[in-house]
Parts: sequence; structure tokens; C-alpha cells
Amino acid sequence: MLRLQPCRSLPLTRLGVRNYYQRLPSKGDKVVVAMSGGVDSSVTAKILAEQDYDLSAVFMRNWDPYDESGTVNGCEWKRDWEDVQRVCRLLDIPCKMIDLSREYWTRVFEPSLKEWEAGCTPNPDVLCNKEVKFGALLDRITRDFPHSNVPWLATGHYARKGWDSSSCVRPKLFRPVDSSKDQTYYLASVSEAALARALFPLSDLKKTEVRELAAKWGLPTASREESMGLCFVGERRKFHDFLTEYISPRPGPIVDTISGQQIGIHQGLWTYTIGQRARIGGLKQQMFVSKKSPQTNMIYVVPGRNHPALYFTKLRLSAIHWIWDSDTPKDLTKPSGCQARIKYRYCMDDEPCTIYQDERGICITFDKPQNMAAPGQVAAIYLEDWCLGCGVIDTIT
Repeated sequence: MLRLQPCRSLPLTRLGVRNYYQRLPSKGDKVVVAMSGGVDSSVTAKILAEQDYDLSAVFMRNWDPYDESGTVNGCEWKRDWEDVQRVCRLLDIPCKMIDLSREYWTRVFEPSLKEWEAGCTPNPDVLCNKEVKFGALLDRITRDFPHSNVPWLATGHYARKGWDSSSCVRPKLFRPVDSSKDQTYYLASVSEAALARALFPLSDLKKTEVRELAAKWGLPTASREESMGLCFVGERRKFHDFLTEYISPRPGPIVDTISGQQIGIHQGLWTYTIGQRARIGGLKQQMFVSKKSPQTNMIYVVPGRNHPALYFTKLRLSAIHWIWDSDTPKDLTKPSGCQARIKYRYCMDDEPCTIYQDERGICITFDKPQNMAAPGQVAAIYLEDWCLGCGVIDTIT
């Protein structure tokens, strides 16, 4: 099971930075905006360029073009980099490309590959934010400016940061104004240290407003389509076809859960995820994956997308990461637990649940049956709009 390891970032609290928990940048503070070539990060850069900061931009190249073509098979990173440069020329801010492909490979892609091969369903984008954008990148820009305060890192994420002052000033991750673009799920594994130096200028804007501002300001990326999918796969390839280049086929039986009979053959546990339709020739009724067994290399299916075997009420989480790593939610260790909300896929509404801790870890009991969860998925934990952290789904019952 994939483990969200403790953050490898520099221990910023030990750098002697007096204003580490400063709420907002001061005049002249170093602010670095991470740009992707999309409209969100472009508008972020423009908003910051209007402030009196020492502003610069970075473009992360996370995938080695010698491993995958930059235009056909992998990320269209060259076009992205050109768009970043065009925007930065317009805004008159310096920009540079930082190659983090080695860090991405070792900290994100290889661990995810092992999980897929084992039949789990990891989320590389969550790992990327933790290990690369708010890990390796923040480390790099901190080292690049050794004679200044720890720089601020701004991104185009739709998320909001607040502060808690009940005992000491600490950063809190909240949902943004535009709930339809809420990206706190992808940020649930970042460290408190990284969140303290993060800026989310789009927190109070809706996506439509971002588009309007980009057009108003004449940004070259104003009409660019939104990027979808994993960066290393690109938008012109099928995920299955991509993974076949890294994972060898391991055929096994597809079994009808009801009859116990084999009705097909799969090419590897990674070729299907829980809840996905299994395409089996010769069957009139649609079958959906209800379970995968790494021990027997079997995939179990049931008829219809609403079959009871596809639903569950409990999850057990491992690899728990609290953004405030020194604090856990109140009442978590009580037998009755505490009320919270859980989101285990990006494109879903968070669901009410009871969360409690026992000797085996964190257990989630939902108020009503859920579906489409798989081992390896990241589950983000919320108290209303406050994202507390996340865990990795271990077992489903």
C-alpha cells in the first residue's frame, strides 16, 4: 500500500526565519509563482504582478522528454513553456524552467507504478503536490534565495488559506469560493510548513471570472482549453496503453461474483479499477468490477452498476497525514468518534461520516452507502470547509 511519507521539504521552521508564519507577503518579499502554461496560473501571475512584490515565475518540467515524446506521447511541455514565457514577457517578470523530472520519477511515478501493478488505485496528482510542487520545488527556490526570507510559493489552485489564532498562528486549508473547481483534495497531503508559505490568489474567484479577467488583460492563454488527465500520459493517449509500456501483462480470471464462474480474462489487475465496467465479449448484460484479489490475481464482477456488492459503508485508512501533524481532530479517540466529511475522488461531493481512531488506524463510517472507492485512493478529510488532511484507503467493507 502506498504510504504518504513524512514531507521531505526543508524544515523551514528551523531556518531562523522570523516571519515564517507571516499571514501575507510584505512589500518587497520574494514571491515565486508556479506556472503551467494554463489560464489559471497566468491570471495568478497577473494578480501578483500588480502587487509590490519581488516576483518571478518558474515552470516545472516533471517528465523527461527523452523518456516520452513532448508532443505526441507525453506532456506537451514545450508548448506549455512557450506559453509561460509569452505571459511573463507581457507581465515583465522573469521566468525560468526547473527540471524536476528526476524527483517526479522517484517520488511520484515509481511509487504509483508499484501501486497500479499491485491492483491499487493511487492518485499521482496528490503525491505530486506533496513531493514535487510543495516539496522539491519549494526546497529549490528556498535554496536559490539564501540571503532572503523564505520565499512565498503561489499557485493557480482553487483553494483558500486561512489562519488559526486560538493558541498560535497556524495555516488552515479551506475550500475556495468556486466549489465546482475545489482543488483542496489535491492539496490535502501538503505539510503545514509548505502551506504556511503558499499563496492561492484565485481563492475568491470563480473559473468564469478567471477567464473574463484573462481576456480583459489580454493574456495569451485566455482561451486555452483546460488541461485534463495525468501530465505524463498526455491528452492524446489512453491510460491503459501508456501503462503497458511500464507494466508487463499478468493475465488472470474475471469471475462472476454471483455464480463463481470464470467469464473472462484480464491482462493485469491494473487494467481495471473498482466500479469500472468490465468489457467481456459475448455477454448481453453489463458487468462491473466489485473486487480485485492480489493474492489470487482475480477480478470479480457483478451485473449492473447498482448491484449491492458495489456499495459500502465503511473505509479503513492508513498512511494518515494531518496538515497539523502535531494535532488530531477533537474526539477522534472517543468510542463515538467525531463527525466529519470525506472525499475519496476529486469529482465527487464530500460525504458526511463518523471518523474514529483505534489500534488499527482510522476508520470511517458513512451516513449512507457509498460506491466507487478502491484501495490506494486518497481520502481527504474535512470539518465543514476546513481540510484537515488525508489518508490512503486500505480496506472497504
